[in-house]
Formats: sequence, structure tokens, C-alpha cells
Amino acid sequence: MLRVSRLTDYGTMILGCLAKLDGESLSAKRIAEDTRLKLPTAQKLLKQLAGHGLVQSERGALGGYRLARAAGEINAAEILEALEGPIALTECSHAEGQCELEPFCGVGGAWRQINRAIRGALTEVTLTDLRRSAPGFHTRRLAAEFGARMAQ
Repeated sequence: MLRVSRLTDYGTMILGCLAKLDGESLSAKRIAEDTRLKLPTAQKLLKQLAGHGLVQSERGALGGYRLARAAGEINAAEILEALEGPIALTECSHAEGQCELEPFCGVGGAWRQINRAIRGALTEVTLTDLRRSAPGFHTRRLAAEFGARMAQ
């Protein structure tokens, strides 16, 4: 089963919180309050997101955190990779040469193709899309694109 961790879900909530500010900064404390997360959790995730270039931090009395880019320029693949690591369904789908059985494997290429299709679909979904509350946003388009990628 493909599933994001609870911390990734929380990190996405933080990014969504910052996305509605249009470039303004918020303190970690305020972000924690607005998202209903515990402050240490919010601080940990903000540090991780800043380390991957998704948020910027500013020191000082008027400092805080803000998105490093517009919400429409940050995609779900970047968020997942920042919080979970590389998108890889199997060891060999991220990088070849990771498995001693690779020379004898007849399915590794298929897993890499599936991995590319999933990553491609995730790059199509932006933080702006993630914030939309309309049920089923773009699901038909993404399903069609996923099918097209699999056919390649």
C-alpha cells in the first residue's frame, strides 16, 4: 500500500498554512497554533522543509517562516521527497544497481516505469491543488495522464 506518513501529512498542512499568506512570514508558534500541531513537531518539520528549499526562515522580531516559492510552483513530488525521501516503490525503481539480483530480474524495468508514472503524476499536483477543497479535483485528468505514462 502506498501511504504517506503522518509527519508528511502534517508537513503538507504547514505548507498549506503558509500558502494562504501570500509571502508573509509566520512564527513557528503561530504555525503550530493555526495547524493545531505541537510546537516541537512544527519546528522539526519547518526545519526539514527549509533544508529542502520549500520554506525560508527569517530571524528577528518580524521573522518567521514563509514559502520559498509560490504555492503553484511547489509540487507534491517535491513535498514527498523533502519529507519522505526519494519516491521509490522498490529499491531498483529509484536507482539501478541497488540490488544484487538486478541482472536476473525480469520485473525491475516494469517497476521503474510505474515509479516514473507515479512521480510524473505527483509533479502535476501543486500545493495550490492540494489546498483546494473541491472533491475529486483533477482526478480524471490525473488518471488519464497516469494511463498515458504507463503506455509509454
